[in-house]
Amino acid sequence: MAFNSLHFLVFFPIVVLIYFLIPLKIRYIWLLLSSYYFYMCWNAKYALLILFSTTATYLCGLLLQRSNNSWDMTQRPRINKLILSACIIVNLGILFFFKYFDFAFSSLQFFCGKFGIQLSTPKLDLLLPVGISFYTFQSLGYIIDVYRADVKAEKNFAKYALFVSFFPQLVAGPIERSTNLLRQINKPTPFNVENARQGLFTMAYGLFLKMVVADNIACVIDPIFLDYENYHGMIIMMCMILFAFQIYCDFHGYTQIAIGSANILGFHLQENFRAPYLAGNIKEFWRNWHISLTSFFTDYLYIPLGGNRKSTLRKYVNTMIVFLASGLWHGASWAFV
Repeated sequence: MAFNSLHFLVFFPIVVLIYFLIPLKIRYIWLLLSSYYFYMCWNAKYALLILFSTTATYLCGLLLQRSNNSWDMTQRPRINKLILSACIIVNLGILFFFKYFDFAFSSLQFFCGKFGIQLSTPKLDLLLPVGISFYTFQSLGYIIDVYRADVKAEKNFAKYALFVSFFPQLVAGPIERSTNLLRQINKPTPFNVENARQGLFTMAYGLFLKMVVADNIACVIDPIFLDYENYHGMIIMMCMILFAFQIYCDFHGYTQIAIGSANILGFHLQENFRAPYLAGNIKEFWRNWHISLTSFFTDYLYIPLGGNRKSTLRKYVNTMIVFLASGLWHGASWAFV
């Protein structure tokens, strides 16, 4: 169910209407059911996958919380690390299997071939579950926050499941933190006219970026890229520039629709783009493009690796690791690296 589809145009008003008609205390249940219906419209079978990931992370969160309250100080660090490691392995293992398995083994086959080693590798050709990169990282952020004792584990399974599957940001982000979205799930708000007005405006702006700008640019440049040998360099260069704007308007448009639809429901998601193409340098561009992903890698990968607190060489290595991970997150191809 794409945001710019007739299906969503019917689905969303029904969700909003019922959401504000039912009591505050049970609204999260309605949103959870709506979110799973939204996800199942893409592929019903993969709803079991997100449910499994949700259940595993939820249980690990409870185990971490119990460990913090039960085990003595000498045992606690070891137990907590085991629980955290198990949760990370499960979530990243699922992501690897569906998104990177074929890429990893085809790359291995290619490099072995360079040394004269013939390697027969399996090819799964699995359909990539929609939103798996987003909800996996959102789950990892939650379990790491619980491990660090930045947040307490959510005891209500349905509320945690909604945090993972919240339909406005499930497919294209932003990647939310439990300190923001889960807190709002636990404190629902009544209908607010200003939120609805701002949300509708943001959704309209997102639809404009996606349907009017991005989709029309794609109609122009896609045929040229498919037949690039018959066009001279200036045309190709112009298409590359337009392609950059298409990517931005497509991604930013989807994010704006997500933020706007969440606003109407009384939720405030973080901004994901801050005029990145107006950045004065690469560092500023990095901070303003896909902000939720950038902050995720900064807080959960770059800083734990040592950030810029170590030697200059270590700082460069840490930066390269983050850029490598970010590239692979966007797509299972060396082109993204």
